[in-house]
Amino acid sequence: MQRTTMDLWVGLFVVMGIIALMILSLKVGNLNVYNPSQSYVITGNFENIGGLKIRAPVKSAGVVVGRVTNIQFSTETYDAVVTMSMDARFQFPKDTFASILTSGLLGEQYIGLAAGGDEAMLKAGDKIMKTNSAMVLEELIGRFLFNKAAEDDSF
Repeated sequence: MQRTTMDLWVGLFVVMGIIALMILSLKVGNLNVYNPSQSYVITGNFENIGGLKIRAPVKSAGVVVGRVTNIQFSTETYDAVVTMSMDARFQFPKDTFASILTSGLLGEQYIGLAAGGDEAMLKAGDKIMKTNSAMVLEELIGRFLFNKAAEDDSF
């Protein structure tokens, strides 16, 4: 009887461990349970999206208001076209500014929305006209080193 009880507790512990690993993998894979039934789709063109991925969050004031659903390359404008599915509860003005930001120093990339002051709101199929591309760490380091070298040459 005591052996059966011990086997039961070990089995429960193993099942709880597997469930915890599944939850952790969903969090790491950015597969949260964001699936609003009411949503609208908008797009934005970015010169450089850095490491932005499909299912990356779209945030405004730190609150997730949508997800990136598609990323394509435009052969007409030679930039990235990012499609976002926005929760219909959150409406944004037409002059909203979209930036690709990073959580922390080396964290995940996401799209940050800064609402404008326009009276008209974005609708399904609209394009965000004001975008700011991702900051690439290598470019920043290169600019810093180039500026330092130019300063040293001037003395």
